[in-house]
Amino acid sequence: MKLKAAARHFSYRTVFHTVLILAFLLPFVFILTALVTLEGFNKCSSLDCLGRRLGPRLLGRGNDGSMRIVRDLYRVLDEINSEEVPVDLKVPDSFDEFIWDMKNNDYDLRSFAFRLKATMESMDRELRTSRLSEQLNKHYAAIAIPKGLHCLSLRLTDEYSSNALARKQLPPPELIPRLSDNSYFHFVLASDNILAASVVVTSTIRSSLKPGRIVFHVITDKKTYPAMHSWFALNPLSPAIVEVKGVHQFDWLTRENVPVFEAIETQHAARSRFHGNHLASTSVGDTPRVFAAKLQAGSPTYTSVLNHIRIYLPELFPGLNKVVFLDDDVVVQRDLSSLWGIDLAGKVNGAVETCRGGDAWVMSKRFRNYFNFSHPLIANNFDAAECAWAYGMNIFDLSAWRKTTIKDKYHHWVKENLNSDFTLWRLGTLPPGLIAFRGHVHPIDPSWHLLGLGYQEKTDIPSVQKAAVIHYNGQSKPWLDIGFKHLQPFWTRHVNYSNEFIRNCHIMEPQL
Repeated sequence: MKLKAAARHFSYRTVFHTVLILAFLLPFVFILTALVTLEGFNKCSSLDCLGRRLGPRLLGRGNDGSMRIVRDLYRVLDEINSEEVPVDLKVPDSFDEFIWDMKNNDYDLRSFAFRLKATMESMDRELRTSRLSEQLNKHYAAIAIPKGLHCLSLRLTDEYSSNALARKQLPPPELIPRLSDNSYFHFVLASDNILAASVVVTSTIRSSLKPGRIVFHVITDKKTYPAMHSWFALNPLSPAIVEVKGVHQFDWLTRENVPVFEAIETQHAARSRFHGNHLASTSVGDTPRVFAAKLQAGSPTYTSVLNHIRIYLPELFPGLNKVVFLDDDVVVQRDLSSLWGIDLAGKVNGAVETCRGGDAWVMSKRFRNYFNFSHPLIANNFDAAECAWAYGMNIFDLSAWRKTTIKDKYHHWVKENLNSDFTLWRLGTLPPGLIAFRGHVHPIDPSWHLLGLGYQEKTDIPSVQKAAVIHYNGQSKPWLDIGFKHLQPFWTRHVNYSNEFIRNCHIMEPQL
C-alpha cells in the first residue's frame, strides 16, 4: 500500500513506524491528562486539542512529509473525538500491552485512534476511582476516634467520679466575678475533644503577653463534660482562668427554644446519604476534591450542636461585650489581645476573608463554593461571586450582635435547607453563617488567621510561622495518623506527653 504526501511516496511501514513512535510518547500524555482532569483544571479536554498543544513540541518541526502524517493523525483524532468507543472494543491493561497490540496487528489510523482513545479513557477512570477511594479512606480515618483519645476521655471520666480534685469548682468561687468582667480577654471554645481543647487553651495562654487577663469559656457536650472538667481541674493554667460548662447546664438550650436542634436531628439521618457505596453514589463530574468536600460535610462534627453553638453567643454570655471564638483545631502563636482593640466599624464579626490571596486552594472561596446556585432560592437571593470568610478565629462584638436579627436569619435558612431536603448547601454550619452574618462582617488582616493546614499539604512554612492563629481545618487533623508530618510539630509542641493520663493512654508524639 502506498501513501502519497507532498509529492513523495511513503510506504505503510513508514506511516506505521511514525505512529509507533507517537505511541511511545503518549503514556506521558495519558498520565498528564488524567491527573489534570482529576484536579479539575483541565484546559484541554479533547484529543485534538491535546495533540495540537503537545504534538509539535514532542515531534519537532520535521519535514513536510512527517508533518503531513501528523496532520492526518490530528484529523483522525478530531473525527473520533465526538464518537463513542465501541462497546466490544478490548482495551489493553497496560502500556506494554498497548505496544504489543500495535506491533502485532495491522491497524489503520482510525482503528489506532479508537484504541488510543479507549486506553486514555480507561486510564482516566482507573485513576479517578483510585483517587476517590483514597478520599473515602481518609474520610473514615478522619471521623474515627483514635483509641488514645477514647482512652483519655474514659480515664478522665472515671477520675471525675472518684477524685474530689477532679470535681473542684472551675473557676474557684472567688474568681467567678471575672467570668463577666469585660476588662478581661474572653475566649470561647466549643469542643468534645479534650486533647485538642487543651492545645487551644495552652497555646493561647503561652502566647499571651498578659496571661493573667485571659478567661477561657470551654463548652462541651453532656457526655464529655466530666472528662473535660477533670482535665482542666487537674491541669490548672494559672494565672489564666478556665471555665468548663456542658450544654446541658444552659437551661434555655432546649428543642423548643433552639430551632436548630430539629435540623440537627434530621441531619443525623441525612448523613446516611454520604455513607454506604460512596463511589457509586457520587456524581459523575465530581473531582476528588469535590468528593472530599461532600464527605467532610457529612461527618459527625458538622451535625453536632457544638458546631452550631456560636450562633447563640449573645445569649450564652449575656454580660459580655466582646469575645474571641476559637475552633478546637487551631493553635495560637501570637498574643491576641490586640483583637479587642480592632475597630469593627459597627460590625458584629471580625473575620479573615477567604477570597483573596495567592493560594488557589485555600484563599479562593466565594459563595459559589458553598451554595447550590442551580436552586432558585439561592440564585434569586445571593451573588455567587460574593466573598466568603472564615470560621475558626472570630472576634464577635456581642453588644452590636444583640441589636441584629442574625440568629433569626440563621434559623430561617437552616429551616429552608431542611425543607428543601438539604439541596441549598451541603451539611455544615458555615453556609448558614455566611448568610446570617451578611452585612455584619468586618475583614481583618489575613495574618491573624492562616487556614488549610488540614488539607493543604504544601502550606508555606514561613507563613505558618508568622501567623497569629493557624487552623488545621480539613481532614488531616494533627492528632490523627493522617496529619501532615511537617505541620504536626506546630501542634504537638503544646501537648504534654509526660502527663500521666496521656502516657497511660499511649498517646505518643508523632515521629517525623
